[in-house]
Amino acid sequence: MLFFRLILESFSFALQALRSNLLRTTLSLLGVSIGIFAIITVFTVVDALERKIRDDMSFIGDNVMYIQKFPWQFGGGAYPWWRYFRRPSNTVDEFRYLEKNLQEAQAIALIAGRGGNTIKYRSNSLTAVNVRGVSFRYSDVSEIPVDNGRYFSRQEVNRANNVALIGATIAESLFTNEDPIGKKIKVKGRPFQVVGVMKKEGSSIFGSTSRDEQIIIPYGSFGKLYLVGRKGIEPTIALKGKDNDEGLLKLESNVRGVLRTKRGLKPYQEDNFALNRTEAFADAVSSLFSVLHFAGWIIGGFSILVGAFGIANIMFVSVKERTNIIGIQKSLGAKTYFILFQFLFEAVFLSMIGGALGLLLVYLITFIPLGSIHMTLTAGNIILGLSVSSIVGTFAGIIPALMASRLNPVIAIRAS
Repeated sequence: MLFFRLILESFSFALQALRSNLLRTTLSLLGVSIGIFAIITVFTVVDALERKIRDDMSFIGDNVMYIQKFPWQFGGGAYPWWRYFRRPSNTVDEFRYLEKNLQEAQAIALIAGRGGNTIKYRSNSLTAVNVRGVSFRYSDVSEIPVDNGRYFSRQEVNRANNVALIGATIAESLFTNEDPIGKKIKVKGRPFQVVGVMKKEGSSIFGSTSRDEQIIIPYGSFGKLYLVGRKGIEPTIALKGKDNDEGLLKLESNVRGVLRTKRGLKPYQEDNFALNRTEAFADAVSSLFSVLHFAGWIIGGFSILVGAFGIANIMFVSVKERTNIIGIQKSLGAKTYFILFQFLFEAVFLSMIGGALGLLLVYLITFIPLGSIHMTLTAGNIILGLSVSSIVGTFAGIIPALMASRLNPVIAIRAS
């Protein structure tokens, strides 16, 4: 009961301080409001940007490894760039061999792609379209959100049938008032029957990687359109690890051994392939946004420091104005900790009011359109803002509260 009584009294005194000295209190709280606004705004924007990047990176799959010539992370200048070009390209034979011999893979897919294509349907056409040829289990490696129609059947892929999954933008551009399913589009002059339309993803930070402007066809059909191999488009083998903590690590070891055996590499010879894990992108993104979060703390920290001095100033003035009341309370038996908590809670409440105003401003800017990036004031950021405000209030009010709690009641009563 004492705790709740302290809270109610502190809240009452805080409101009284706001009403009696509105301009002074508002200006003092402005530092906390701006500080919280700066920190939480940076965090909100960074969270929205990170969420957008991770969504746009969904095309590379989760818990997936890619076998390619070039590593995603180069090891500096010690390894000459021209040595990567001497590495052999992935082949269909290697893909089949890995399918047969790998124990740790949940799914394996063969992928090849080519951008800058013009797609036609009757008199309508669309340029700069990415065409991707895939094996049947590509949908198990990377999620394919089909909004209308279906994915390929195994027979269609094995027979290299001219069937296609098209992106939402392609469907909207070529088929104005028609259902695309069952219609035939032309890719490099060859007819492909549309069997499915992928769900709309919106604009992507990575540009052409958005599936909205992408066509997916069977890998064999892709080979009819383009030269694939060392002298043409080099395919990628994608492997999805099992859903456990060590799934990708075991898969990497398994793949390295099986592929070295297939390529006839001797123990002393180095790998002539790169095993690229999606964790590399995730780690890079996490590192980048850790720096941005740190920058947010620096930007808002100075304003919060100014705000803390403002709260402390309010509390020193409040102690001086209520010295007589403190003396009366002590003479009536009020404990030292009661006076201490009374002023400390008041400082915390004032600081939290400033923090709440800052959060309100952040909430208002979330309505500002930023293209495909959607900002949301999350519960985590709200809790963070209020927590920082309460900590600032505690540090700003501790010295004035200690001064008030240690006043001599006789001297305090005589104070005018």
